[in-house]
Amino acid sequence: MIKIFITIVLTSFLWAGCSSHSSNVETSQKTEKPAEQDVAQLKSPSETEKEPKVEDEEGSDEPEQDSEDELEDEFEEASEEEIFDPLSGYNRFMTGVNDAFYVYALEPIASGYKVVMPAVARRGIGRFFKNLLFPVRFINNVLQFKFKNAGEEFARFGVNTTVGVLGFGDPAKDWFDLEAHPEDFGQTLGYYGAGSGFHIVLPVLGPSNLRDTFGLLPAHYVDPVTYIKPTEAGYGVKAFSVINSTSLRLGEYESAKKEAVDLYPFLRDVYEQMRNESIEE
Repeated sequence: MIKIFITIVLTSFLWAGCSSHSSNVETSQKTEKPAEQDVAQLKSPSETEKEPKVEDEEGSDEPEQDSEDELEDEFEEASEEEIFDPLSGYNRFMTGVNDAFYVYALEPIASGYKVVMPAVARRGIGRFFKNLLFPVRFINNVLQFKFKNAGEEFARFGVNTTVGVLGFGDPAKDWFDLEAHPEDFGQTLGYYGAGSGFHIVLPVLGPSNLRDTFGLLPAHYVDPVTYIKPTEAGYGVKAFSVINSTSLRLGEYESAKKEAVDLYPFLRDVYEQMRNESIEE
């Protein structure tokens, strides 16, 4: 009996030992996982952030590229829908003619004029011609019910014509902070809802559209230079104005050409966007 009792006791002791060992093994296995997490947390931020970033980049490269392509396609489709250009063949040809006229005639003449005429004088002459176009700005501000702007234009004309000596100076801006408010008949037509119509490139004058081309007709009769006699003298004054204005902006057209992959659609889109923004303002 004693042997049996000792055997039972030893067996129970061994069983308890085995069960305690298995529980220790399980607890050790359970504690190993947090330990591994702690090790991961001990890694440097750069090491822990690299993997998810790579995954994000790998997962987002293609969608981002697709979204960019979609945006470009939408922009191209929108530009094609907005700009009506049935005369694209003629417009492209006339753009080439105007470009040649500028490169081989206007730019060399303006560059030579710039050499002999001081910058102060050229800026004064530019202000003089702008002052002459006061009727165009005043009438179109009134037609668009911009009475405050029309009043400032009237005040500018009075001050610059008298104190500024026929507009060669700009004391209205320098002394009284009166800003110019350029408006033309094309903008007025747009203000009343007239669409731009088809795009057209005019000889010498450059990009335009049907609405703005019609707007040139009343502008011609409001411009005081139109009434200079003989008519050839009036054209000479306008040509001189263009040469003087070009001499103050030499390099701008050349810079625009460098940015353009295709000159004609570049100038067309820039012009139409600029005119739409001016009408919205």
